[in-house]
Amino acid sequence: MEVGRDGSAGWGAAARDGTVRDGTPAIEARGLRKSFGEHVVLDGIDLNVAEGKIFALLGPNGAGKTTAVNILSTLITADGGEVSVAGHDVSREPDAVRAEIGVTGQFSAVDDLLTGEENLTLMGDLGHLGRSESRRRAAELLGRFDLADAAKKRLATYSGGMRRRLDLAMTLMGDPRIVFLDEPTTGLDPRSRRTMWQIIRDLVAGGVTIFLTTQYLEEADRLADRIAILDRGRIVVEGTADELKRRIPGGHISLRFVDARGLESAARAVGGASRDDEALALRIPTDGGVGSLKALLDRLEDEAIEVDRLSTHTPDLDDVFLALTGDPGTGKEELR
Repeated sequence: MEVGRDGSAGWGAAARDGTVRDGTPAIEARGLRKSFGEHVVLDGIDLNVAEGKIFALLGPNGAGKTTAVNILSTLITADGGEVSVAGHDVSREPDAVRAEIGVTGQFSAVDDLLTGEENLTLMGDLGHLGRSESRRRAAELLGRFDLADAAKKRLATYSGGMRRRLDLAMTLMGDPRIVFLDEPTTGLDPRSRRTMWQIIRDLVAGGVTIFLTTQYLEEADRLADRIAILDRGRIVVEGTADELKRRIPGGHISLRFVDARGLESAARAVGGASRDDEALALRIPTDGGVGSLKALLDRLEDEAIEVDRLSTHTPDLDDVFLALTGDPGTGKEELR
């Protein structure tokens, strides 16, 4: 876990407006490569993350997600390629990069022997914030993360969700511009996971850039502005969640009718549909776009065909992930 800028005012606050003042991305990588022995983990990947956005990197175990985070956060060095974080070259200016970032890993970095407040003030001391500023920021973050009532309790009494919230609060003691979240909700129950999602959204609303890795595809779907899927060391696809879903076939519109007459009329009017006479239903392929739905409804209206029920289905990120990477459970354990 790295500590950010000394003495900056307020986490995720007025020091950032969510814009890139000179057009430089928050994170940029070109041809990033990393191998461990003969095993190629990253095989020339490119990344471009806009400031004030959430970028999610997905991939099966062993794809290289954590390796990418470790390089971007200066924890390990790349074998090749160019990497810039917050406008600083990672290899030539690692200290400048560390001053701008925070990292929350897959496993909690808190100290069980200390209280929540003591964990936070310790991070403030490491960041040279000064005693009064450390205490002020600790109190602010404990309140923000709904931990004020547990501030004086040792970490051994904290639930998993509380520990993860405190872990992220510790990362924010240095007021980082960019936060790397490496599978931050692993092991959390659904309620705690959703609490963490709202915290992440609030950070971005304050101008923080989030680089997220996750195994929960719903998490990426709900949070990320852009998503990249990493497999066998390469980026196999990148785009918004909707763009990725539209790349996979299987989207369709289902129409149900009151009687066989309506079904027959619709089947004649709509080409390429599969019909179910018993259910009085048609299944029509679609790309999931609003335009294709509108065109279908206009055609039915022109033919004066009455529809009893309409539903749409588009592939989700699970479909995209499986189509592009295969079974995510068959990968090797990820190299760190």
